[in-house]
Amino acid sequence: MGKLFGTDGIRGVANEVLTPELVYGIARCAGYYFTKHETNPKILIGKDTRISGDMIEAALSLGFTSVGVEVIKLGVVTTPAVAYLTKNTEAVAGVMISASHNPMEDNGIKFFSNEGFKLQDSVEDEIEELYFIKKELPYPTGEKVGIVKEDKSLQNMYLEYLKTTISNKFNGIKVGLDCANGSAYDLAPKLFEELGAQVHTIFNTPDGTNINKNCGSTHPEELAKYVVEQGLDLGFAFDGDADRLIAIDKTGAEIDGDFILAICGKHLKEQGKLPGGVVVSTVMANLGFDLACQREGLEPIKTKVGDRYVLEEMLKGGYTLGGEQSGHIIFLEHGTTGDGILTAVQLLDTLISLGQDLSDAKTILEKLPQVLINVKVNDKEKYLTSTKISSKVEEVEGKLGSTGRVLVRPSGTENLIRVMIEGKNPQEIKELAEEIASVIKTELA
Repeated sequence: MGKLFGTDGIRGVANEVLTPELVYGIARCAGYYFTKHETNPKILIGKDTRISGDMIEAALSLGFTSVGVEVIKLGVVTTPAVAYLTKNTEAVAGVMISASHNPMEDNGIKFFSNEGFKLQDSVEDEIEELYFIKKELPYPTGEKVGIVKEDKSLQNMYLEYLKTTISNKFNGIKVGLDCANGSAYDLAPKLFEELGAQVHTIFNTPDGTNINKNCGSTHPEELAKYVVEQGLDLGFAFDGDADRLIAIDKTGAEIDGDFILAICGKHLKEQGKLPGGVVVSTVMANLGFDLACQREGLEPIKTKVGDRYVLEEMLKGGYTLGGEQSGHIIFLEHGTTGDGILTAVQLLDTLISLGQDLSDAKTILEKLPQVLINVKVNDKEKYLTSTKISSKVEEVEGKLGSTGRVLVRPSGTENLIRVMIEGKNPQEIKELAEEIASVIKTELA
């Protein structure tokens, strides 16, 4: 049987891999799965700002309505907004159309259950089975055919909820926002303005083709310059669907997920709101994060890379805070998935409560030098069977000894092999990472 779902939904180049025909078929199968035991079922659809979003939204709507589902279009919203609204309305499921931080030509679809969580593997498997075995699904007629409605007002319900998660107003604080020309372009400035901040926004003019283009959480350099030039207190950079956050302090320094987890984790622990003192992170977390946790009495638990694995560990252990260095942060008390805007308001609320600015708070963590190289390959799975690559990795690990570490892994969403090395000597780890990358290129490119 074929495979549709990856580590974060279904992704591909829009109209090449992710065609209207494919999306229509998936929507029929998913719609049937979610609604076979429901009467008057509703599914929410949100999208980011990619030019292909309208096409995929139309194909999803066609597939869902053809099996009797009522579709409610939310318009341009963030991924976590879809998750929240799916959980807190009468919807049986929600779908977000986005390829997150990927280039604009890519797109994707992420499904959420009526509890607001991304689908379990077993559910994805059942939808795939329906799709590939070509089971004859019903075609209801007459009044049983689904309809399409649009309700952009639900976006305000999400924003109003975010306000209830914090205890301080942001009056007078000068905040820079990089909206990545994506889903946050309208919602984030509106929220921060309503909370009293002086908002300065860049990359908030989406045209369908400029999402993530040299901006956002994967390219926060422009925001860093902007914060310093404008004399702002701090800045927040989101990705295309705003489920990630990278912060910038007043000096222009980048504050990634490791810092955010440490700062917020310590504060939550002091408030008695961090069960077991546990912060869930991934194997990509910097060694400096572990040292900070040890110093502050926090207990780091590590998972595989991917926010779905972080969430699984949090649910299993009853933990409330977890995330990734890349900026996927989950505050499980407030949300069911990584949420860049929620993380931004939680971080700023924490800083206000502590009476600190971000440049002071970041001293909780001192990072070891780290190098990350992304190598484009044709088949990312082949690295598992390459003895030349594994031998090179072992050789580099031998050179580093106990003073560093090596992590080589395939990307969950792109045809890339990621090579990460940490150590004491920046020049040495750069050279060693390039050596491994060179072998990967030779073997797999």
